[in-house]
Amino acid sequence: MTTTGPGVPPASTILFVCTGNICRSPLAEQLLRARLTDAATAADAGRDSDAATALRSITIRSAGTQAEHGAPMDHDAATQSTRLGADPSAHGSTPLTEALVASADLVLTAERSHRAAVVRMLPRASRTTFTVRQAARLIIGLEERDRVRVTDLPTLVGAMAIARSYVPPVANEDADDVQDPYRRSAETHQRVADEIAQAVDVIADAVRSAVARQGDRS
Repeated sequence: MTTTGPGVPPASTILFVCTGNICRSPLAEQLLRARLTDAATAADAGRDSDAATALRSITIRSAGTQAEHGAPMDHDAATQSTRLGADPSAHGSTPLTEALVASADLVLTAERSHRAAVVRMLPRASRTTFTVRQAARLIIGLEERDRVRVTDLPTLVGAMAIARSYVPPVANEDADDVQDPYRRSAETHQRVADEIAQAVDVIADAVRSAVARQGDRS
């Protein structure tokens, strides 16, 4: 989190991670950016400039554990991004670094193996790193006493970390992973994209609700 001046919401960062940073993590990045941009526009329309500013202050990035510098998004993944209302045109792949992890308030990975790689890189990130599907599952399972305390991204992440202790685990741990669609069929790309979109929509709604709750308390 970056500290800002008085009356300005602190800038927060969400980082998505997969392997090559050309399919899953950029798709998630683009979808969340589109959802939060829409939420900020709606806040502007409702004359809630504080909420709009808070939503626009969130930086969304992506990187890959085995990524090259500057590779374009996979064509099939980019097609899915466009289908789901996002913009893949400006993407260039980025290798995951410790600095990127350290700068993020929330790290969301495609698979548990990526989460393990993040935590090996920076052990203290274990509390703020989840797979994207796990994050959505924890948000849905938040108890009301934890949900009402969420007023920004850091408090949302804290509530998710606590929820690990009481939200039942999935019967099959693979259910928290998103399959790598690279070089697979268009049908696989669509299924994976829909899984990512479903999780991202839950996360985006939680962020939007947190910002609205912050406004109600100010």
